[in-house]
Amino acid sequence: MIDETKVTTEEYVAIYNATNAIFLGLLKEIRELSKKKPDAIMSAGKVSIINRVLEDLRLFLDKEPEGKFLDVLDDENLPQTSDSVLIMCQYETALKAFKNKYYRSYKIGQYASKQAWVTPEFLSEYQEYEEY
Repeated sequence: MIDETKVTTEEYVAIYNATNAIFLGLLKEIRELSKKKPDAIMSAGKVSIINRVLEDLRLFLDKEPEGKFLDVLDDENLPQTSDSVLIMCQYETALKAFKNKYYRSYKIGQYASKQAWVTPEFLSEYQEYEEY
């Protein structure tokens, strides 16, 4: 049975799908930079690129309990790479929590199951399936 209190929107799923891989790639690069020079100050260009992704993620993560902990990088007082990793790790954790909450397995037969994002559209389709 699907928990109907844990439902997201198709719009938020689309943003997640469009930004998650890009975010994880950026995080990997910043982690590598931080290993080499943790105290190095990031360039304004890097901060701008990262913030564009973080702002998209905040469109849906702000509505989650973890959203209150999410900040963008300071583009006036440019952060060190280690500080950027810390902030981005908070997003990584929030993204995992979002997927764990809204991406579920459900039965489609006696022996088969499928995974899907739990959205109003999914619930409608799933309820129609259960009626058969």
